[in-house]
Amino acid sequence: MSCAGMKKAMNRAGTTLMQKAGQIEKTVDSEFQEEEGKYRVFEKEVNAMQKESKTYLDAMRSMTSTQARLAETMELFYNAADRGSDNAMACHAYKQAVEELDQGIARELDQPYRTGILEPVGRMASYFPTINEAVSKRNKKLLDYDAARSRLRKLIDKPSDDPTKLPRAQEENDQTKDVFEMLNEQLISELPQLLDLRVPFFDPSFEAMIRMQCKFAEEGYDKLGGVQRYFSDSIRDEYAAGQLDSQVEAVLQEMKDLTIVGSG
Repeated sequence: MSCAGMKKAMNRAGTTLMQKAGQIEKTVDSEFQEEEGKYRVFEKEVNAMQKESKTYLDAMRSMTSTQARLAETMELFYNAADRGSDNAMACHAYKQAVEELDQGIARELDQPYRTGILEPVGRMASYFPTINEAVSKRNKKLLDYDAARSRLRKLIDKPSDDPTKLPRAQEENDQTKDVFEMLNEQLISELPQLLDLRVPFFDPSFEAMIRMQCKFAEEGYDKLGGVQRYFSDSIRDEYAAGQLDSQVEAVLQEMKDLTIVGSG
């Protein structure tokens, strides 16, 4: 920071302290505060959307890759236990199905998801630093204006022996006021316009997200549905009747009855 910049920062800090102490009147702009409040909510929502959209894609990748690793382990188990059984063939089909799903994520969904969702949300979020800098600049210019106005009023209330001070103070007041009002009016005008664009901006991304989620679900259903043909028709009825649960419990009890298990 330059010497001039350091001096301005110190002067503004001093103005802020004096405003808190009630020695300098603080300008309250309710119209700007309302628009900034709406913008801050929007900023928070978009940043959250950017984070959660990335998390969703990572979660889809993680789920399909975990399914593939689980299927590989299960296939090793069945190959070692009973390679020719219906369940072993079902496990092989399951492994093939989830591997295709895992590959399909990278091939068919990853880039479209980035293009249709992550990149638009990211572009919107990338505007915030520039907007925040404009808001910060507006606030700094408001402090300059409040300070200049306070100095002018003091000279009016208690004139100086130096006849040049009052005209200089008036000029400084007018200049700082003009700069502040220009920035303030620009933000009051353009912040609502930015928020009005959020729906048409995000509509295509929302539609793309729904379509990709549907495609992912449909492909998962189709591929995993093919695994069911390796199971007998009675399996579904037994599952609905709760018989499979009792069969699992019976096997677990047999394991508990083994000496090497029950000894613990």
